[in-house]
Amino acid sequence: MGLLSLAIWLPIVIGALLLAIGRDDAPNRTRWIALIGSIASFVVTLPLYSRFDTGTAAMQFVEKKQWIDRFNIHYHVGLDGLSFWLVLLTAFITVIVVISAWEVITERVSQYMGAFLILSGLMIGTFSALDGLLFYVFFEATLIPMYLIIGIWGGPNKIYAAFKFFLYTLLGSLLMLVALIYLYNKSGGSFDILTWHKLPLASSAQTFLFFAFFAAFAVKVPMWPVHTWLPDVHVEAPTGGSAVLAAIMLKLGAYGFLRFSMPIAPDASHEWAWLMIGLSLIAVIYVGLVALVQQDMKKLVAYSSVAHMGFVTLGFFIFNDLGMAGGIVQMIAHGFVSGAMFLGIGVLYDRVHSRQIADYGGVVNTMPKFAAFALLFAMANCGLPATAGFVGEWMVILGAVKANFWLGFGAATALIFGAAYTLWMYKRVYLGPVGNHHVQELKDINAREFLMLALLAVAVLYMGIHPKPFTDVMNVSVGELLRHVSVSKIP
Repeated sequence: MGLLSLAIWLPIVIGALLLAIGRDDAPNRTRWIALIGSIASFVVTLPLYSRFDTGTAAMQFVEKKQWIDRFNIHYHVGLDGLSFWLVLLTAFITVIVVISAWEVITERVSQYMGAFLILSGLMIGTFSALDGLLFYVFFEATLIPMYLIIGIWGGPNKIYAAFKFFLYTLLGSLLMLVALIYLYNKSGGSFDILTWHKLPLASSAQTFLFFAFFAAFAVKVPMWPVHTWLPDVHVEAPTGGSAVLAAIMLKLGAYGFLRFSMPIAPDASHEWAWLMIGLSLIAVIYVGLVALVQQDMKKLVAYSSVAHMGFVTLGFFIFNDLGMAGGIVQMIAHGFVSGAMFLGIGVLYDRVHSRQIADYGGVVNTMPKFAAFALLFAMANCGLPATAGFVGEWMVILGAVKANFWLGFGAATALIFGAAYTLWMYKRVYLGPVGNHHVQELKDINAREFLMLALLAVAVLYMGIHPKPFTDVMNVSVGELLRHVSVSKIP
């Protein structure tokens, strides 16, 4: 078993072990097993960075074994610059989520921790899969633990939210399955994704494939107008569920555009780029305005996620190196920042049991340490220079201006709206006099919460101040993808 397989299966095996324990008679033991397991899973991914060759666009850490002989299906995994950081991000956020749930989850602790570890392994598998059917299995399997996390540990309307999440994402994926079967037949019985990249496909076939993949990936991102499931799910999901959903699961859809839509159907991707750019700008501008009027903190950050992911898809479909690399950087940055925002809201919710902005005010007076962290993450959400939130957005705006000035101008308005809704929320929740007796009685963050937020703060600042290690890994792969997409596949 190679390093990559270890990164995939170690959290799944430890998660299954926790499910097998399944008892709450020793919750601390369960928590320690989950924490050690998540840290071990993260440590396993670190040698991937030290051994990664930034000078090639070829797949690295490749493992290929026969899985189902009859249909020529392989267990085939590998990484390149497009997927590498998503694997490390997944393992890192899982450690944070386990720490965040330490004292908060008191019922079914083993099932909660087990679900997150299994989910972590499945998402790493999705980012690593180089066999079409293996990708589909991992992609769909991620729905199961997240469905249970929302449906068991969620809020009052958790069943409704869990069903909405499951149905939206499952229905979109069925068309993708049809596309995968079509490509299997077209390639002479192969599910190898890299082989599919080389297939000469007619214009009509490319258009069909583009929209079949669009149905699956646009819902997952989610793009406007198929984003309506996300705010409902975020409001009902437990804090850890919201953090993982925003930080990692949304990236499964964006990654799908890079691995499937663009290289397999490059001509259709160019032909329909205007649609992708239009939907992305609507997400960036209109959804940003929707976020401005929200009264629920989780809903505000959920709409903020849709707007920020709009930058990702915009960057991809302007077809230049700055935009595409900026979109990938934005995915990583959004993972850190949105995860931190949701975990911060969870810190307040654990104390006051309300997410309504009106129920707070003057939190800085009683929780000064926490307010300092919240301010850093709020500024990163606005896209302040020297934070992770700035780097990707700035690269996408530069790439958009390079393609068309008005595209860049439209994208740049998001920085204004982002600052408006984020700082407006921060002002009402944290600043001014103490709002009520609930806020008066708040106690500042403990050592566990400080550690959780400090780890994310370090990541946000490091990426903002020194983004070079992140961009170096992806540059060659981005260049190769752009070269590949520029070559027509119409026979």
